[in-house]
Amino acid sequence: MTEQRNLDIAAIDVVFNRMVETITSSKDDIFIISEKSRQSFEEMQNELAYVREQIKEAIDKSDSLERNTQLAKQRLAFVSKSFNEFTEVQIREAYENAHNLQISLAISMSEERQLRQKRDDLERRLRGLSDTIERADHIVNQVNVVLNYLLSDLKNVGAALEQAKIKQDFSMRIIAAQEDERKRLSREIHDGPAQMMAHVLMRSDLIERVYREKGIDQALDELHELKHNVRNALSEVRRIIYDLRPMALDDLGVVPTLKKYLSTAEEYNKGVEIHFQSVGSDRRLSSDIEVSVFRLVQEGVTNAIKHASSTDIWVKLEWRKDDLNIMVKDNGKGFNKDKISKAQSFGIIGMQERLELLEGSMKIISEPNQGALFLFKIPYEAKHIESNE
Repeated sequence: MTEQRNLDIAAIDVVFNRMVETITSSKDDIFIISEKSRQSFEEMQNELAYVREQIKEAIDKSDSLERNTQLAKQRLAFVSKSFNEFTEVQIREAYENAHNLQISLAISMSEERQLRQKRDDLERRLRGLSDTIERADHIVNQVNVVLNYLLSDLKNVGAALEQAKIKQDFSMRIIAAQEDERKRLSREIHDGPAQMMAHVLMRSDLIERVYREKGIDQALDELHELKHNVRNALSEVRRIIYDLRPMALDDLGVVPTLKKYLSTAEEYNKGVEIHFQSVGSDRRLSSDIEVSVFRLVQEGVTNAIKHASSTDIWVKLEWRKDDLNIMVKDNGKGFNKDKISKAQSFGIIGMQERLELLEGSMKIISEPNQGALFLFKIPYEAKHIESNE
């Protein structure tokens, strides 16, 4: 079965190559016809210009002959009336002059008619050649489009399969990441708030016993300790919720939320300094864009801290009229884009996927030991901007 499939693929390859060769040859033939037609068109245009010049000269000549003929006829009429006053030679000269001029006028007018017919014929042929050239160019363009589709599709088959494989791996990575996140949340809740709540319950029983045995003052001391434990538990719950989705994002917007997140990231990662700058008039955007902006910055900062061992990170938002430019830069160890780790590649693919949904773009500039620069551009339309009124 495998051999049969290989043979079929080879046969398809042969057929495809022959088809491409035939189309290319036909395109070349059409191009030759088009070029020859174009050459004939230019020659015919020159000939038409020459014929039009001849017609102009013929008209001037006919007009001159017609005037001279009229004068010769008048001279002949005058000579004929005054027959006795002129010699026979003079009469014959007047007659021959009028006759010759009339013949020359007839010949000139005939030549003019022939030139006009030639001009009309040339103009018709030029229109026909112009149509032929236009159609030939149109066909060549269509053939080029077909060839480009055929050749680019074949060239991109490998890349498309590789991209599909990457996306499949990315999907599996997302599923695994979701499971890891559930385990992490379960562990954090169990080790943090759940333990603290159990401790609060035990302390409440202890407060009752202390109140009965030692009085109100000792009970109040225990109550103050209990409040401290409850406050810690609440802080831990808020931290977990913030990691899932910062509530400040919905209430305050991107800039205040990022400031808080970056400040917290500095606290949790000693020795790392994060510089934040927002340029231009920030605005409220639709929820999907605001979440994407936050996650892009979060992913860029996480990469800089975890994978690049950065000590300085710069985050900059530039609010423009129709789009938002985001910069995440670090002084870490950098990377070769062709040889990045799997974890980094999935992070970058995730960024790219998110930007594609928003019709945005991403540019990465990085070299080993030279840090990394991530540039994101997210367009936003009026419908994506929330009113502050």
